[in-house]
Amino acid sequence: MATWRRDGRVTALQRLGCAGLAGALSLSLTAPLELLTVLAQVGTWHCRRGLRGAGQSLCRAEGLRALWKGNLTACLRLFPYSALQLAASRRLVILFTDEFGHISHWRAIMAGSLAGMVATIVTYPTDVIKTRLIVQNRLEPSYEGILHAFYKIYHQEGLLALYRGVSPAILGAVPFSAGSFFVYINLDKIWREPIVHFTPLQNFINGCVAAGVAQTLSFPFETVKRKMQAQSPWLPHYGAVDVHFTGMADCFRQTVKNKGVLGLWSGLTPSLLKIVPYFGVMFSTFEFCKRVCLYRNGYIESPLNYKLTPGVDQSLQPQELRELKLLRRENFEPRKSALEN
Repeated sequence: MATWRRDGRVTALQRLGCAGLAGALSLSLTAPLELLTVLAQVGTWHCRRGLRGAGQSLCRAEGLRALWKGNLTACLRLFPYSALQLAASRRLVILFTDEFGHISHWRAIMAGSLAGMVATIVTYPTDVIKTRLIVQNRLEPSYEGILHAFYKIYHQEGLLALYRGVSPAILGAVPFSAGSFFVYINLDKIWREPIVHFTPLQNFINGCVAAGVAQTLSFPFETVKRKMQAQSPWLPHYGAVDVHFTGMADCFRQTVKNKGVLGLWSGLTPSLLKIVPYFGVMFSTFEFCKRVCLYRNGYIESPLNYKLTPGVDQSLQPQELRELKLLRRENFEPRKSALEN
């Protein structure tokens, strides 16, 4: 899967801010498709009329704002998730790197997957809350907000309820990684040229294709996870889940029994439809935010392009460049005479 190249001219905090802002914007713009995906996975009554009918019936019943239910939770989750994933990924890449400082594609993807698992486990309660806020009726809510949902779930159902569905979430990382790796190792055969020669457009297409394949392979685990997150005896109609089960294995069994094997892929269409706009908005927003940071750090002339500032060594780190500018300013400042003092 295509990844952003790390640029030493941007600090870690700036890079995290750029990624967080890009992720929040892309999540917000594709939130209706994410909501329809979750509703289809859970199996609420809205989805009996298909994708378009589900959106229309939801808007008629709860208003247009209902299409963005749970989006605030998803956006707030981005920053701790990204920070944890970045920190864990750095540690794991060092662990998987050989004595010559090289790391294979498979190990790099494995390091990223394990880092994602760590971030997923730590921030998992927010994902449960997001699902609960999506499936509830906005006009007759069981939860009044993120903090109220956290408080109510913890006191009514216990701490383990906030981690309901974490097992299929972890297991789903295996086919997701395998799908990403399968696409990545065949990219040079698909494009008939080395990976190092890929253009930004090719990398964008590669990212979308890899995400689509990986998501399709891991989607049954995602479906079971959503059903487990939504089901609760404290919610109306047990959280509106279309099947009743006692655990992960039983959820797989009951879904196949009542909905067929394809029931495990319910909601895949809106999930795949959001990939292109999601990655498109994310990459373009990240690149623009990065240009703003490079401009503020003094490496480029304008945040609207990548034209380099004349006379600036691009190999210097931001702190080194600031120190060099400060030193030059001190050397060229006219000193005050003794009479002025």
